[in-house]
Amino acid sequence: MRISDFDYSLPDALIAQHPTRERRASRLLEVSHSLNDRSFADLPDLLNPGDLLVFNDTRVIRARLHGHKDTGGKVEVLIERVSSEHVALAHVRASKSPKEGGKLNFAAGVSAEFGERKGELFTLTFSVPLMPFLERHGEVPLPPYLNRPTESADGERYQTVYAKDPGAVAAPTAGLHFDTQMLDELRAAGVRQATVTLHVGAGTFQSLRHEAIAENRLHSERVQVDQACCDAVNEVRASGGRVIAVGTTSVRALECAAKNGTLEPVDGETDLFILPGFRFQLTDAMISNFHLPRSSLLMLVAAFSGKERILNAYAHAVRESYRFFSYGDAMFLTPDKQS
Repeated sequence: MRISDFDYSLPDALIAQHPTRERRASRLLEVSHSLNDRSFADLPDLLNPGDLLVFNDTRVIRARLHGHKDTGGKVEVLIERVSSEHVALAHVRASKSPKEGGKLNFAAGVSAEFGERKGELFTLTFSVPLMPFLERHGEVPLPPYLNRPTESADGERYQTVYAKDPGAVAAPTAGLHFDTQMLDELRAAGVRQATVTLHVGAGTFQSLRHEAIAENRLHSERVQVDQACCDAVNEVRASGGRVIAVGTTSVRALECAAKNGTLEPVDGETDLFILPGFRFQLTDAMISNFHLPRSSLLMLVAAFSGKERILNAYAHAVRESYRFFSYGDAMFLTPDKQS
């Protein structure tokens, strides 16, 4: 397989620059044996009592900072991962590559010192506890394809209503369509809910570098699947219900926890790269947004629903002017039994 096998043409006008007025007001493309145009508000019609929705409860941190070096040069920092109270791994954009021991200066007299470089990331040690500083002075790290400055509304809308565990620098966007009322309605209808945590990294937006897909490796991300989630999955599957992952990050977390053939709690790192031919252990259906051309996430949904079916669905979505990417519309995917 090659990256070019997962390409499609997308007019810039279909890249959603802002969210819909209401979360559930987005569209939903049902992708099964046929394609059905729906509203996300129709989602309860596609679920059954006894099904289990699995959400990624990661919380997006205000990970983008602007500062300057001691020499005066401007820098932009995107925190990739908070390692400890004062230390983080970060992407640093500057006119010249920073050197170990150099310092950055930020708002409120806060500074950070460069430490060891790890690939494309730099270790930064901050002079104050980092998380409270980010909350006060950081910006919401909007995706690179949103051609606009961060707005005040992004602080709420680029966050799921159930976000709990801070650590992501990109939102698990399939969950952005759920509002609190819908979650309550689904519980009342007998649809169970469980959570995993996968802290989405900025690498989710990075292009794959090698045309031959097998030569690529994904960035590593923090993942947690606890015993309560494992118990919920096992109970639902034993009773004949479906496990429905909300977003590709939930899929990766679940399948990481079951990679040895048995579902077990996990607390660590994952770089699981799901490609066509992958055998899904736990995921019976999936809710997902539309993904970038030639991306690992497009390959994941193709692995689940079938490459031809997915590319046909994307072509249909373009023709019907669906909204794409983080603030865009959603799909409800069922598996390709032939793959």
